[in-house]
Amino acid sequence: MNSIRLPAWMNGLGARGGNALAAPLLIIVLLAMMILPLPAFILDVFFSFNIALSVIVLLTALYTVKPLDFMAFPAILLVSTMLRLSLNVASTRIVLTEGHTGGAAAGKVIEAFGHFLIGGNYTVGIVVFVILTIINFSVVTKGAGRIAEVGARFALDAMPGKQMAIDADLNAGLIGEADARKRRSEVSQEAEFYGAMDGASKYVKGDAVAGIMITVINIVGGLIIGMVQHDMAFGKAAEVYTLLAIGDGLVAQLPSLIISIAAGMVVSRVANDDDISTQLTTQLFARPEALYITGGIILALGLIPGMPNLVFLLLGGALVGGGYMIAKRRKEAPAQEAAAAAEAAAAGAAGGAAAPSESEEATWQDVMAVDTLGLEVGYRLIPLVDKTQGGELLKRIKGIRKKFAQEVGFLAPPVHIRDNLELKPSAYRITLKGVEVGTGEAMNGQFLAINPGMASGTLPGIVTVDPAFGLPATWIDATLRDEAQSMGYTVVDAGTVVATHLNHLITTHASELLGRMEVQALLDHLGKETPKLVEDLVPKVVSLSTLQKVLQNLLQEGVHIRDMRTIIEALSEYATQTQDPNELTAMVRVALGRAIVQQLFPGMNELSVMTLDNRLERLLMQAMGTGGEGAGIEPGLADTIAQQAANAAQQQEELGLSPVLLVPAPLRVLLSRFLRRAVPQLKVLSHNEIPETKTIRVTSLVGVPM
Repeated sequence: MNSIRLPAWMNGLGARGGNALAAPLLIIVLLAMMILPLPAFILDVFFSFNIALSVIVLLTALYTVKPLDFMAFPAILLVSTMLRLSLNVASTRIVLTEGHTGGAAAGKVIEAFGHFLIGGNYTVGIVVFVILTIINFSVVTKGAGRIAEVGARFALDAMPGKQMAIDADLNAGLIGEADARKRRSEVSQEAEFYGAMDGASKYVKGDAVAGIMITVINIVGGLIIGMVQHDMAFGKAAEVYTLLAIGDGLVAQLPSLIISIAAGMVVSRVANDDDISTQLTTQLFARPEALYITGGIILALGLIPGMPNLVFLLLGGALVGGGYMIAKRRKEAPAQEAAAAAEAAAAGAAGGAAAPSESEEATWQDVMAVDTLGLEVGYRLIPLVDKTQGGELLKRIKGIRKKFAQEVGFLAPPVHIRDNLELKPSAYRITLKGVEVGTGEAMNGQFLAINPGMASGTLPGIVTVDPAFGLPATWIDATLRDEAQSMGYTVVDAGTVVATHLNHLITTHASELLGRMEVQALLDHLGKETPKLVEDLVPKVVSLSTLQKVLQNLLQEGVHIRDMRTIIEALSEYATQTQDPNELTAMVRVALGRAIVQQLFPGMNELSVMTLDNRLERLLMQAMGTGGEGAGIEPGLADTIAQQAANAAQQQEELGLSPVLLVPAPLRVLLSRFLRRAVPQLKVLSHNEIPETKTIRVTSLVGVPM
């Protein structure tokens, strides 16, 4: 049989299911309701659906954690408004044509709202309808529209700061390219959401005005039709058509009011990890002092003669009792946290085993291996590293190791995390082979606003410095996050602070993390692709220890070792001439010259570098010639060179250039070792390492004053 091929657009609809047809069908139904007459039963169905839809939207808004979780709300606001207007048109038609037959002519829903909710009194109905319309139009909708307008303005102002925070996390390895792209999209969508909400609120305002006008028109039109066409008395016509018009208006205004409340809920909340219900219960009743004072006032009112004493006394007693329970729970919380931290520390130290008795002999099991990388945290930071409590820092540490492996070229050892009750509650300590290499404090639940040098203004909070790079910073409350970003600060949470510091230290001490096991694992990994190349090098040409020393030398100077094939090929070529790791490192650097220059000058053909003054260069070359490779620099001359190099490097950084010193090949090792401690940010390259395709521009000279 011949197969039937569907058009591409029909295949797309089939793949997406009926969702793609929902919006077009809804628009067609709304237009049909305005044009075609509807039976009373169908009208009841649509009115009931309109009420149910408004309740669903309100509950969804209440349980929404972030505004972007309900991104379709502006479109839903438009559709629900058009649905109400379509129902008004359809109900107006049936009220004016069949209203003279009785209250049930326009359907049971309108009749119920006209008779049962307002007691059949059209005067009461008019008052209730006007009050609902005023509440909806002047209070709820106007306030929500204003909040959306201000929110859109602040979201746009905060976009540069948020983008900088995303770039900082990406550069620190805390997030990947996909996560950064997702977060940038969320920042843009947030601004678009508030802008759309600002515009969508105008629909509700227009709906309220249209509701009043439609109701008045229905009343006037009903009176004319009833008296002229159906010979009804004025009083009878007024009663019938007014009740139907008011019932029609109320059945439309009630869902409109519910939708407006939902809009206000969405745009007026401050986003965090809790929904609106949780925020209200945990924050409104969080302070026992407020409950005590309120309960005392209510109890005092209950003692006044003539007041509903029982109601006031019961409510006041309940408030005082609630305040007492909350205060008692707050007093017990620190003790419970300390007990939980002590249990976790005991479990971590003993590994779940019982403490040995004094009679037991010491064994080799008592010798504890030193962790290559360790992170110790105070008890207030335990939630950051506890899987059962979210522990987002664990995910970030995994991301750090992954990015380190991709950029530097080998897999860093795992980070062993434990709590340490000897630390301050919010302090942490990073250790390398059991020795502390970094420490700091992170306020869990607060944000660190870092001044990258371009921020304006000051923020209230705890003044400190960024533990990773020493930049001035301030710990601030979550409520000040958007304000800080709009002022130019880079705002990060406590977990990001610890992760950034850890990433900086891992990168700085990369050479110490590359042990024999890591080198062997690196060779095994490379041997899967080029087994012959690895077999011919280790151990036939160079030993594993020599290879490790060469790789460590490269890492000490910030050179990545991702290109292991080039490194091994260079060693295979020159290892027959020398086995000195320092000389082999210099030859490998020449082979990696293009990668080294690319790392320091990404995407640049012209290299802005510093060089040595001719007089200083000759002086150093003479010292190398007379003293050999182990020659040192005279102390007075060394201080001068260090000072000159530091000043030149600072000038380079102020110009936005990489501080790189270009020297002759014989001097590179000597100056690199000497300046590594004096000017850590300075990189020393030799002329041999510069590719021929690059041009050199000398920006400053390092020399001896005359």
